Amino acid sequence: MGRICIPDYEYKERIAKASKMIAERGLDVMVVASTESDYANARYFSGFWPLFERAGVAISATGDAALLVGPESAVFGRDFGKLEKVFVLKEFRESADPAYPELQADTFADVFKNIGVSGKKIRIGLGSYVECTLPIYEGLKSAYPDAEIVLCNDIMVELRKIKSVNELACIKEGFRIVEIATDEVIRNLKPGVTELQMVGIAQKVIYEEGAEYEGLPMYVFSEASTRHAISRSRYREIKKGDIVQLNLSAKIDGYSPAIGLPVSMGPLAPEKRELVQFCLDAHNWTKEQIRAGVVASDIAKGFYNLFEEAGYKENFVYGPCHGTGMIEVEAPWMETTSDYKLEENMTFQVDTFISGPTFGCRWEIGASVGKDGCIAMTDYLKKGIIEIDV
Repeated sequence: MGRICIPDYEYKERIAKASKMIAERGLDVMVVASTESDYANARYFSGFWPLFERAGVAISATGDAALLVGPESAVFGRDFGKLEKVFVLKEFRESADPAYPELQADTFADVFKNIGVSGKKIRIGLGSYVECTLPIYEGLKSAYPDAEIVLCNDIMVELRKIKSVNELACIKEGFRIVEIATDEVIRNLKPGVTELQMVGIAQKVIYEEGAEYEGLPMYVFSEASTRHAISRSRYREIKKGDIVQLNLSAKIDGYSPAIGLPVSMGPLAPEKRELVQFCLDAHNWTKEQIRAGVVASDIAKGFYNLFEEAGYKENFVYGPCHGTGMIEVEAPWMETTSDYKLEENMTFQVDTFISGPTFGCRWEIGASVGKDGCIAMTDYLKKGIIEIDV
């Protein structure tokens, strides 16, 4: 059986869909930009994931496209990317800001001309505004001072929100690997090991099982660090009585699912059990609400009400779901202001986090939206609260 991945024809289909939307918006061209950590939009069209430098893709309203890379990625981009046209622009250089005085770099004018965009008073869409660095924006303005530059992030959200059969296969394969990694970490958890040692065990497993990289910077937190919604593992030694938070992931051809759960080193203390059980109950409540046709804000409002009614309003940070796919956290979010309806084959991480005074916890899995309900992509959390005999 071949490796699970996105086939080449699907990249061409994505460009064709994007060009149609670009034309409908009255744009001449759309540019998306990506970094090493937030690579999704450029990789979505080109298969290319930059290292150190930035990368981008330009797509014309007539359906032509080109990969844009920094000065050190010319050969890299041609070898790894799916697009025949590759241009080297200084605007996509790395953050150390080298000058490359000998380089005869391409310009945005070279790129646009080659993909069939003519004229000076054109309309340029920015499909990934947050990842568009100042040098990239200034490069566009320099090449096209009379152009109108508009935001069109919604095009990328629309393109990426419904997952294809191949995308779903990549995500499911990632979950298969993460389940194995999570089992192995739990088997090795004992007093005296460090958080970072446990991350190392997970990394070994995901690569042995076929992942191309971590789906997110994996972490194992313990005790006070579990209050952090975002943090990093440390050299702290795990102790008897600790609550340990796992969030492990595996990337398959760019797709990045994750599993998150708390583990208790010994019997869970009663004061901890109450918070952990509430968080799990809220997580399961969310899964029961997910189905095609439901308005996202209705779920988010109900989720927030759970915290209010249980007396945990001050412990609320976010929730209940965020989109997932090429980036473990991607649009659309599910928030109290989200007015969109859920559609079949949208994918979310059901991400339930609570931060208490001395510890916190997160229960998290991936799920796709089905016509009649939530389709969990892993059953790992059905094990409930795990208490290790230490």
